[in-house]
Amino acid sequence: MLRRLFLLVAFGALGTLAACVQHEPLHAVPVVGQHGMVVCTEPLAAEAGLSMLRAGGNCVDAAVATAFALAVTWPSAGNLGGGGFMVMHLADGRETALDFRETAPVAATRDMYLGPDGKPIPERSTIGHLGVATPGSVPGLCAALARYGTKPLATVLAPAIALAESGYPLSAHHVAALNGERKLLSKNAESLRIFLCAGNKLQVGQQFKQPELARTLRRLAEYGEQEFRTGETAQLIAAEMQRSAGILSAADLVNYNVHARAPLRGRYRNYDILAMPPPSSGGVALLQMLGMLEAFDLRAMDWESARARHWIIESMKRAFADRTRHLGDPDQSDIPVTQLLSPAHIAAMRDSLGERAATPSAAALPLTRERHETTHLSVVDAHGGAVAITTTLNGSFGSGVTVAGAGFLLNNEMDDFASAPGVPNMYGLVQGEANAVAPLRRPLSSMTPTVLLRDGNVVFVTGSPGGPTIISTVLLSILAFVDAGADAAAAVEAARFHHQWNPDQLSFEPATFNALQRAALEKRGHRFVASPRFQGDCHAIQRNPATGVLQGAADPRHGGRAAGW
Repeated sequence: MLRRLFLLVAFGALGTLAACVQHEPLHAVPVVGQHGMVVCTEPLAAEAGLSMLRAGGNCVDAAVATAFALAVTWPSAGNLGGGGFMVMHLADGRETALDFRETAPVAATRDMYLGPDGKPIPERSTIGHLGVATPGSVPGLCAALARYGTKPLATVLAPAIALAESGYPLSAHHVAALNGERKLLSKNAESLRIFLCAGNKLQVGQQFKQPELARTLRRLAEYGEQEFRTGETAQLIAAEMQRSAGILSAADLVNYNVHARAPLRGRYRNYDILAMPPPSSGGVALLQMLGMLEAFDLRAMDWESARARHWIIESMKRAFADRTRHLGDPDQSDIPVTQLLSPAHIAAMRDSLGERAATPSAAALPLTRERHETTHLSVVDAHGGAVAITTTLNGSFGSGVTVAGAGFLLNNEMDDFASAPGVPNMYGLVQGEANAVAPLRRPLSSMTPTVLLRDGNVVFVTGSPGGPTIISTVLLSILAFVDAGADAAAAVEAARFHHQWNPDQLSFEPATFNALQRAALEKRGHRFVASPRFQGDCHAIQRNPATGVLQGAADPRHGGRAAGW
């Protein structure tokens, strides 16, 4: 109660808190600061970012330090061997959306994951060297620092190097995650040796050191980004691929491009929304959903009521239908973003909303499968600059392949492509032509790092992992903040649900719907399927532009840490 009263004073302009966030036992631990805030899924990585802010760095310095530290302390998703997206609004007004998504190697072919019968071969794109796409994390983070940061790369890498050299105690989550992927990691000798301690039993609290990764980071600190493209690390990656018939080549590493794209910009109520453009589908879908919901007074009707949730669910379905039909890599396909976000198109989508649930067409293409094992971080500095980064290896611990001598895992991002467009894959999903395997193509993603501004000032930063549920999670955090007047902690506590148009079913977390709400929604035609896990891992920061007071909150579903001062 005292926390809520204090925050009502500190963030008075944000309105009265709604009762939407009373879902036991989820309790985000808020951190309040004035000079800077970092929120991510792992405490040591959050502290690494905060150390940059304390040393006078800006939000980009802190975000890059956090991301590199996560590559050490969060090996299931933090990475050197994957990719991601970054949305930023700097204190001087500069804005950009940095795309460092993985790309298909130049040797990739359309049918490389299909058998003689034209059907996907199980595990060919998910386990081992053939599933590895050209990683973009190192080039992307280095480009962000060089273009927008203030600290030298060696300084920003120092916390990650120390964590890899000195080690850190394994938490219960680390042990559970590693044991949960023991089968995958045991398939690769280096992964077994490093991440499963050569098959010995892992213990909570044991010191976990990664000397090979520390040496890789030290080379990167000394020689810069080119070390990853042409140096010893690049040579080790190429050798690893050649060892097991992978198609990622040294030339792919040299020729990889980081794209600085214009952020998608939309408006909801009195807030400006900065979101990620394609090859993320998240920004388009998010702005479409908010555009449809603009017409409904969710605050007045109680945004957790069955009626309000009906409109939210129906908006999700329509945005996901567009995602499947139209979105892909903008550098290789004609993506009609302007049309999809036009007022006329959104109005037509809104006009199709009815009091009963709309059933997806049986002839329509369902959603491309995307893994849940991703990670997000949010940063705001003392001057109001903000960064939201979401990165991924795709699957938990990616392909399971650790680069011998370099100490880091490689992604299995090739599985995010449609292995067989128009043909049901082993999961029963039919996928779109715009996301077929093609050389140098970037697979479609749901990652949705997002920044909200009011009158040009940052007020909310959010994002989450979770495959396609990322988009729903980010939407719900924004609705809680804007329409329910929730603070950052309440926004990440709020219960979550998800509908991706096809299959026609609503997944939801425990305690999301009471019996009356569920009955009312079922009467409207919604089909419920309980989720076997929590949805997402949202990390948010709220800023009062009048006072500069910050509140950071890590998602209580999986732990995490907000670090500020």
